[in-house]
Amino acid sequence: MTSPAKHIQNFVNQTWLSRYGVPVGDSTSTLIWSFMVSTLCVGGLAGSFHGRTLPVKYGRKTAMQINNVVAILAAVLMMFSRMANSFEMILIGRFMYGYNAGLGINVHLMYLGESAPKRLRGFLSLTSSMYLSCGKLLGQVIGIKDLMGTEDLWPYLLAFSGLPAILQFLLLLYFPETPRYLYIDKGDEEGCKKALRWLWQEEDVNLKLELEDMRKERESAQAEKAKAMLDVFRSRSVRWQMLALLIPCAGLQFCGINAIYFYAFHIFRESGVADEKMQYLSLGIGTTELITVTICAFIIDRAGRKKLLGFGYLFMGIMMSVLIVMLTLKDLYPWMPYLNIALLFTVICVYGLGPSGGSMCLPADLFLQVWRPAAFAVGGVINWVSLFAIGMVFPYVVEGMGQFCFLIFVGYCTFSATFMLYFIPETKGKTSMEITEDFNKLNFKNSSPEPENGIGMFATKL
Repeated sequence: MTSPAKHIQNFVNQTWLSRYGVPVGDSTSTLIWSFMVSTLCVGGLAGSFHGRTLPVKYGRKTAMQINNVVAILAAVLMMFSRMANSFEMILIGRFMYGYNAGLGINVHLMYLGESAPKRLRGFLSLTSSMYLSCGKLLGQVIGIKDLMGTEDLWPYLLAFSGLPAILQFLLLLYFPETPRYLYIDKGDEEGCKKALRWLWQEEDVNLKLELEDMRKERESAQAEKAKAMLDVFRSRSVRWQMLALLIPCAGLQFCGINAIYFYAFHIFRESGVADEKMQYLSLGIGTTELITVTICAFIIDRAGRKKLLGFGYLFMGIMMSVLIVMLTLKDLYPWMPYLNIALLFTVICVYGLGPSGGSMCLPADLFLQVWRPAAFAVGGVINWVSLFAIGMVFPYVVEGMGQFCFLIFVGYCTFSATFMLYFIPETKGKTSMEITEDFNKLNFKNSSPEPENGIGMFATKL
């Protein structure tokens, strides 16, 4: 929406004038634009809520296909909005895109986490972060004024997201349902074996080990139905898993990355970059994030989630502390703005290598099958509410505090790093049941774990 913003606002003004015979007022125009921007978060929140119910009722694969249909319909609305002379179609399309993102991220991660071998679980889960970064970069590329960010092509730019949805819908026709959903939720052992063979293309001995782990998890569930979102908050048996999910998911927004993006153009201008060249520097930011997230995908199963998240937040806090000092002293030396640009790109690199990628794996890693859909929904809701809150409050914080607004994010990064490094066990190379046993030592510390819906029966007693 950033690149074609001027063209969309002109379209709103022209539509209003043709309907009512008077130009749209400044306050009304601002209000309509604010709705267009924020509706994405509202749709994302709605999609996150459905991330608990649709994958349970229809399966992970079918839920993704339903989600693709939503994105295709949104693209159609965007494409024909100018022809229909209706900016309301853009509003509805933005909501549907948000719904698609909120539901799609959850179900996509669920599908990958339940289909991947444990040695590749981190890498495959991080492909979501890679595709998100790639999507943002692709949107920046095609949105520049030399391509589709023009007066004539902006409706097609907004509709471009429908193409990946069509492609995924068609490809999913050839993919099986997740093995864990087939075996644990549906009790279809033969279908599970067939899906494993198709997806893994490995020897039967590895498949037998995976089936044994699924058998233990199915027995631990004791025929329980998928849990609700409130159960995740109330149950003692997943209390520490919930904390390990909540803090990093909120940290995706409260780690200060949005503040970095906000300040980037201010720092570029101080360095003498012309306004018409800003779009190319924004491509550099997007490329940096994509490269670092891709590197994270290749190292996460070796380094582990705990280290990447913990040290990632720690180094982000350190870099932003240095950036506060440099922004305060920026007028002392002419080379200061260039150092600030380097610091800015360093923070983005650390974000891509740690918090951005590592957080994606958590719901699939930390929760058993009956809890997983609710955990994904909770993580999605936290992320979208945090994004909405930052979008609403942050401009006022910057206006009041200037560069010292980063102190808030430094504090959150320090807290998150301490929590992840000192309190949360590592999950790399472990099965779902082994991870549950580790967390039961925290959930039931100084007491014998009672089997709550089967969660405690595989716990190690202290």
